[in-house]
Amino acid sequence: MSVSSRTSEVIKNYALEKYLLELEVNGLTVVPPEVHGFPLEAIDQIVELLLDYAEAMTGSPFSLDQGPERRLYFAEEPSGLTKGAREPGQFLIQQLAHKHRLFRDLAINPVAVGLMGCLIGHKEVRFSSHNSFIKWQGSFGYGPSLGMHADQTAQPLPWGRTALTANTNWCLTEYSNAGGCLAYVPGSHRYGTPAQFPRAVQQAVPVEAAKGSLIAFHGATWHGAFPKKTPGLRLSIANYYRHQSVTSQEDLSGSFPNALAEDCLDAALFRTLCGFNDIFPYKKQSEKVPIISS
Repeated sequence: MSVSSRTSEVIKNYALEKYLLELEVNGLTVVPPEVHGFPLEAIDQIVELLLDYAEAMTGSPFSLDQGPERRLYFAEEPSGLTKGAREPGQFLIQQLAHKHRLFRDLAINPVAVGLMGCLIGHKEVRFSSHNSFIKWQGSFGYGPSLGMHADQTAQPLPWGRTALTANTNWCLTEYSNAGGCLAYVPGSHRYGTPAQFPRAVQQAVPVEAAKGSLIAFHGATWHGAFPKKTPGLRLSIANYYRHQSVTSQEDLSGSFPNALAEDCLDAALFRTLCGFNDIFPYKKQSEKVPIISS
């Protein structure tokens, strides 16, 4: 079955019309666990995996109630949204799909892929990256800008209605304003521009959601995050998707192991979203070459 046909069935079978309307109007929607169907028991297993990875990477134990048990810092100045913050309030665990089958199954959740296909194009949607945000209490964070941005800012203007990239945030813990949840500007995906200041901060609202919820949003939607004012961790997974014409953040088509791609709930879909079967970028002569006729 094609990705397009599969997506049409998902929209009908999961009754996603409400969430598609919210994506159209607001540029963001929150899908509860009872709708997307990814088991909460699996979410709990993912949390335990991430806590183990976080300790292995930093040397500090982490707990949901307290966060890191030892004080952490960046030995080198970080780049991107955390530039200048030597004392971190969060860090990324990257390349999750390499690490465990649960992360691969999450990335091909039918509801998530269906919504991404509606934003990007059912035949054109591909993976870009699979990362986890490990976030804890602190006043540092993104600062007064809230890190507001649009994910597809690297793409040249003008932007059209079709998303060039789109994102999913899986809430592995409860999302609340005081707990450092996602911030976004409703309807900003229709502006067709990168985030503008101070407007982006002034109009930002919290995306509060229960544990296990799926947040999906357009690549042009202005978003960031509020500082975490409560103890403990805010854990999330950002499975990021792209249009086939856009370069991926992670080199999935070139370096992801075939054996791992086969080890998931839908290997054919995972391979398609990795871009394994795409014509471009070609790695060898792809066009036919004429030969001498007899």
